Amino acid sequence: MTATAKQIAMIHIAKKQLGLVDENYRAILVRLTGKDSSRDCSTEDLDRVIAEFKRLGWRAAAKPNATSDRPYVRKIYALWNEAGRVGAVENASKEALRAFVVRQTGKSAPEFLTPSEASKVSEALKAMIARRG
Repeated sequence: MTATAKQIAMIHIAKKQLGLVDENYRAILVRLTGKDSSRDCSTEDLDRVIAEFKRLGWRAAAKPNATSDRPYVRKIYALWNEAGRVGAVENASKEALRAFVVRQTGKSAPEFLTPSEASKVSEALKAMIARRG
């Protein structure tokens, strides 16, 4: 049985967060699985490696709040994050986004917008990002 991409990704994230140099990482792999590459490991092997990294103090990051099933809401959050990254907004928090949405539409959060209201917010965010870019 081959390893899953998700398990391999988790292992490499844990390796980085634990600050393991490649030599130590491979030593752990060999000790736990008998293999020196995560690609050669079974899912059970990778489960043992993940358990070992957790024992060493690694904690998987909590998943962000559930995202909306509406693409236009996800787009607003993505544009807001981009606006924060490029410096188009001083405060890129969710609370600041909600305040921006209230100023633009009168609604209290992106999740409550209609597609046309979301388009208005998206276009405003795109313009702000373009001015900074």
